[in-house]
Amino acid sequence: MDPKINGFDYRRVTVADGVTLNAAVGGSGPAIVLLHGFPQTHLMWRHVAADLAADHTVICPDLRGYGDSDKPVDTDGAGYAKRTMAADIVALAGALGHDRFALAGHDRGALVAFRAGLDHPTAVSQLALLDVLPTLDMWDVLHGASAAVAFHLYLMAQPPGLPEELIAGSPDAFFGHFLDVWTRDPEALPAEVRAAYLRASRDAVPSIVADYRASAGIDVAHDAADRAAGNQLRMPVTVLQQDWGAALGYDAAAVWRAWAPDLDHQTVTCGHFMAEEAPAEVLRALRALLDR
Repeated sequence: MDPKINGFDYRRVTVADGVTLNAAVGGSGPAIVLLHGFPQTHLMWRHVAADLAADHTVICPDLRGYGDSDKPVDTDGAGYAKRTMAADIVALAGALGHDRFALAGHDRGALVAFRAGLDHPTAVSQLALLDVLPTLDMWDVLHGASAAVAFHLYLMAQPPGLPEELIAGSPDAFFGHFLDVWTRDPEALPAEVRAAYLRASRDAVPSIVADYRASAGIDVAHDAADRAAGNQLRMPVTVLQQDWGAALGYDAAAVWRAWAPDLDHQTVTCGHFMAEEAPAEVLRALRALLDR
């Protein structure tokens, strides 16, 4: 059996069109929803969630297509749009009695959280985004040989068929690659946690690819429409990320400030899986944001 977040209850909540999300829920008080990244599940928040549950209701779902949540077939290219996945999260929080909540996301979950902040500003009170750029900007800054670090984005952007077949041919090698190279502290991912991530990803190849494919298509269109309309995040926003700006040659804080005028932008020295590698640092940032 996969590990769970200690002291949390596990629930299955139907959010839209019969899609049910698996969510760990703990604590009491104002709500905060924590969204995981790739190639992980809600379990990545285990350290942070346990601390926040002392004075908050903490909701940690598996995103649509990941972990133990439903994995609907994407028939029209919109099934894994971040707009669709963000609506899932708002519906989940509402079903649990929280029409307004703080929201934090890492990696893919941060893209879902970003979209939720734009589409549902009255629901999201504060927003934290970990180690990601908005989709539109992400594609803009990737160029030349430096884009090799994001080879998986280009692979999973291809039309249905080839990416799924290639990844399914050796899923543990594919997903395990990112678990290995994106962390600076291998001990932050104990064997049982790493095995849980691999099991979950192995069982979700089509939906994970659909999520990434959406980020090369419909998600770009949604971001571009918001940029053209001048839409911005209205709530306080905290961004934690590695110094990708220096690595890829752009001003990361300026990119984010164009979307989030009320911004606290911080760089970290840990690896990509910061909620597991540096939970105390993530907690400090989240608690400062929640006090605003």
